[in-house]
Amino acid sequence: MSKATINDVARIAGVSIKTVSRVVNRESGVRDATREKVEKAIAELNYWPNQSARDLAASRAHLICLVYDDPSAYQLPSSGYVIRLQEGVLRVCRSHGYELLIHPCNYRDKQVGEELRVLIQRARPAGVVLAAPLSNFPRIVKAIAATGTPFVRLSPGQKLSGQRVVATNDREFAAEMTRYLASLGHKHIAFITGHPKHKAVSHRFDGYRDGLEQSGLPFSEQLVVAGDNSFGSGEAAAMKLLKRKRRPSAIFAANDDMAVAVIRVAGRLGINVPGQLSVAGCDDITLAEQIHPALTTIRQPFSTMAEKATLMLVKGTTESELPEGTTVVPGKLRIRESTGPAP
Repeated sequence: MSKATINDVARIAGVSIKTVSRVVNRESGVRDATREKVEKAIAELNYWPNQSARDLAASRAHLICLVYDDPSAYQLPSSGYVIRLQEGVLRVCRSHGYELLIHPCNYRDKQVGEELRVLIQRARPAGVVLAAPLSNFPRIVKAIAATGTPFVRLSPGQKLSGQRVVATNDREFAAEMTRYLASLGHKHIAFITGHPKHKAVSHRFDGYRDGLEQSGLPFSEQLVVAGDNSFGSGEAAAMKLLKRKRRPSAIFAANDDMAVAVIRVAGRLGINVPGQLSVAGCDDITLAEQIHPALTTIRQPFSTMAEKATLMLVKGTTESELPEGTTVVPGKLRIRESTGPAP
């Protein structure tokens, strides 16, 4: 498909080329309704002015931009996730004379692509580290790619040719956690799935199934309940599982927020953890060590992943110099008090 031109944008928006130019250059005097039509056309066509793209590439700042999902959109935001990403990026920035710009944004917003275009046009970063789940969405990836700015995706959940990705081994460590629970004698291990749009999290369900098979345990749909990564969905899933006549002896949740919710529900129902129920999660958020009993989980190497992604960007001065492919940073099991022998 040929690259969109300013004429294409003007035609789609039903305005003059001059009006498109005024909108692109953020000039005043354009009515809000007209500006909105032009910006919508720009987003649909993935349009970026050629001259602006050349100017942007020629005058990048010594700046790395970290783009991540706004934690305030969640019921129980995990600030530790963002802090560990920042730690990894900062380690490289400080040693190479770069500054860090953080930009939380809501992937649910239809205008998020335009938001990122404007951010990059104004800040002119040397590169962008794009965290999950934003790294999963083609419209967001295309919006950044259209600017010509080098970027690296963190845990996008799928491998694409010509992309630079840093990920972890979600499927393998989920299988390892399942095998660990089975080694404690648990034969009825339930799983709470994550949000379907978080592709990397979906690999943990695949790992759960692998772990069951490797442990000689049958898979049962009855032991799987859908969650969406939120604390509230973890509570709802736990109630479904723990109020059954034949409840599971262990529950493995796709993230720590939901696992902590399981421990809370178990306490309300008078179920002892880990005496009567073992609970495991994934991510190793700060809360995992602060609750009682402390949560058995998988430590996601967020900081190291962000560090490696940033190192790729500062070492490659142009898009063509960045190495393509996926760099994998393995996670690690953290065995704590919330798991024990099957009752």
